[in-house]
Amino acid sequence: MTDSGPGKCRHGSYGQGYYLDVDALRKQEYPLLNQTTYLDHAGTTVYAKSSITAFSHDMQSSLFGNPHSTSVSSQLSTQRTERVRSRVLHFFNASPDLFDVVFVANATAAIKLVADSFQDSDSRGFWYGYHIDSHTSVIGVREVAKMGYQCFHDADVDAWIAELGKTQSRAPRLFAFPAQSNMNGRRLPLRWCEQIRSAVGGGANVFTLLDAASFVSTAALDLGNANAAPDFTALSFYKIFGFPDLGALIVRKSAARILERRKFFGGGTVDMVIASGAQWHAKKEATIHEQLEDGTLPFHSIIALDAAMDTHERLYGSMANISAHTGFLAKRVYDRLSALTHFNDKKVCRIYQSDYGNQALQGPIIAFNLRNSRDEWIPKTEVEKLATLKNIQLRSGSVCNPGGTARSLGWLGAELRHHYAAGLRCGDDHDILGGRPTGILRVSLGAMTNQKDIDSLIEFIEEFYVEKGPHILSLNPDMDENITPQFYVESLTIFPIKGCGAFKIPKGRRWEIKRDGLLWDQEWHLVHHETGVPLKRTEHPQMALVRPFLDIDRDILRVTCDAPNDQLSLELPLAWNDNCMTLMTTPVRLSCQKGSASAYRDRLCLRAYASPMVSTFFTQVLGVPCTLARFSSQDPSLDMRLPQLASTWKDRLRSFTREASSTHRSKRKIGQKYLLLSSETSTLIVSRSSVNSLNEIVKANTEQASGLSKVIAADAFQGNIVVAEQPSELERAEQPYIEDKWSSVCIGQDQLRFDIFDPCLRCQMLCVSQSMGLRRNEVLAALAKMRKVDGKTLFGRYTAISTSAAKTGLEEPSSKTIMVGDVVLPSYQNH
Repeated sequence: MTDSGPGKCRHGSYGQGYYLDVDALRKQEYPLLNQTTYLDHAGTTVYAKSSITAFSHDMQSSLFGNPHSTSVSSQLSTQRTERVRSRVLHFFNASPDLFDVVFVANATAAIKLVADSFQDSDSRGFWYGYHIDSHTSVIGVREVAKMGYQCFHDADVDAWIAELGKTQSRAPRLFAFPAQSNMNGRRLPLRWCEQIRSAVGGGANVFTLLDAASFVSTAALDLGNANAAPDFTALSFYKIFGFPDLGALIVRKSAARILERRKFFGGGTVDMVIASGAQWHAKKEATIHEQLEDGTLPFHSIIALDAAMDTHERLYGSMANISAHTGFLAKRVYDRLSALTHFNDKKVCRIYQSDYGNQALQGPIIAFNLRNSRDEWIPKTEVEKLATLKNIQLRSGSVCNPGGTARSLGWLGAELRHHYAAGLRCGDDHDILGGRPTGILRVSLGAMTNQKDIDSLIEFIEEFYVEKGPHILSLNPDMDENITPQFYVESLTIFPIKGCGAFKIPKGRRWEIKRDGLLWDQEWHLVHHETGVPLKRTEHPQMALVRPFLDIDRDILRVTCDAPNDQLSLELPLAWNDNCMTLMTTPVRLSCQKGSASAYRDRLCLRAYASPMVSTFFTQVLGVPCTLARFSSQDPSLDMRLPQLASTWKDRLRSFTREASSTHRSKRKIGQKYLLLSSETSTLIVSRSSVNSLNEIVKANTEQASGLSKVIAADAFQGNIVVAEQPSELERAEQPYIEDKWSSVCIGQDQLRFDIFDPCLRCQMLCVSQSMGLRRNEVLAALAKMRKVDGKTLFGRYTAISTSAAKTGLEEPSSKTIMVGDVVLPSYQNH
């Protein structure tokens, strides 16, 4: 096995050697890619339709039994398995006389199998070395290396190899590295395997483990030269074919002796076992795979792999064709991203690799981050969120490559541990710490990627992140000092069931408001029956069709929903009735929280309705097993709280990032379990002028969708209080986003003071139509262009009743209420 020579570095033309033109191929074989830009092939590529059809035909035309038998059906499974095993070796040009294939769940399982075998091979343990660009699973092996470990950079590897012949060790040593970084596509020197073997004379206890999972997805791994091949090669077939979910460990037979020392054995790997008395068993000796494939093989998946390989060869001809195609496109992506600049010639993209166009050095993966015209980093999660809105699927974070990501971003281990102690976690949305990004954006290409995918990615970045001029947004708009607009409460709205329809408070009715919001706002949640996780409207858009109505006169909550053939209705008492509730027993995580950090709701217990009628109603409406649950805060005697506990990791991170926080926990009764929910439920203020301004932009830039009005109602923004200018002031005083300059407001006859907190960070929930339950992307897309600060999309302001004494000199009322038509008196920042 050798690296590609200089003559093999030049990429061919677009889709050369394919069965069909790439666009025709996608239309025929990949209908799931219609209207979608899929750029996460390093995670998994997409399976071809004909591959699934062929597998389905196999399943319907033959009976496959458990291979551990001599029946006809079992023997058929065995025959097909051995056929596929042989095909896999041929696929990698590996001689069956010199190599064997062990089927496992995935590449990680293959790596763990090697680690377990080395751990058992010698009572002293083993020594381990790994490259810094390794996948997390490769790094994990170090935890069982009793004789120590070392993390290598490129130069370290060469220096270590040079010294190998001078050092002797009877204990085994294992060196692991990726053929291609799954973070940025950098291809590492495959020559290391042969050099290590040569340095130790071929017979010493030094072995090599190659993580080929990322590499083989778009490149040919040639194991024809066994002397240059790794001893163990781990890979996942779904990276190559999309399906099945299966992996393999390719073992060089001359190195298999160390795997034979593994202590664990499973069904199918032994010829005899004595269960009681003497501790004795006899392992199978015929083949390597028989000794290592524990239990029943995933024989249906192996049969599916047979169909996948047939289809793959028919569509693409060879891995060389795929390598040429993806390399050609990767160079196009790199060139176009590199060329993007802001109006002031600042670069938009920071790309963490540059050898595109050279197959020996670079695969079709591009790792990058975005910067604005002031050289400030754009948060990765905000980019991914907006990309999802535009049907572009990419990856963000450390992408399971902690060493490569940390090195690219300049993080040291001590710094990462400090941030971890402050609360940083893999996959969270804390994108920038200490002025540096905590992760990267990654686009990865596959065999069926086409030019349109590349165009969509570049157009997306140009539309939302390339600044054409110096002004994007001022959160403190200039206000004409000669104009003092008069405001009033245009409407009051609550959302009794979180994520569901709105209930408009009738005009003329005063409504109680508390520190945590308007009475009965988000009092109820829909939770999954089995997991206890609250349902989100982004995942279940039909939640918008669930319409709660508070019948105050009858003291009931009426819930209606328009079913296909009828209107469903459910009535529940508003008064708290402990007899009709049951304690939830499943822990829950509440995501898509809203509100300011300083206005968190206490952690309260949530109780589900005991009646099967309630769960049946919502399950029928939403098509997912769920039920309705309610906060027990209406009856303080039910909320047994402990004093505030030590701060959690989330609190520490908020403190670290200079965000105030205040969280509490509730106490569990003995013998009972509570479902705890931390929900930020402060009141959201939305300005009518701001809504009008946004509507003008949406109408000007959006084609009329069939059956949808261009006008976006204020309800769509989940605002509780819509504030508008007095009608007499509109012509001269309407000022969109004037609320950005407010520090507080006083509302109503009692002049209740509300402190204004941070703007509302908008998510994809905004894309689901409040009235029809349909997705509408144009609103968030428009906001992302005109209301973006530090890469985050903002609209509306959070507020809560001030904890400070009223400044009016009036006695504070015991019951705080507001109503539609109340006068709103804002106070401005710096005034």
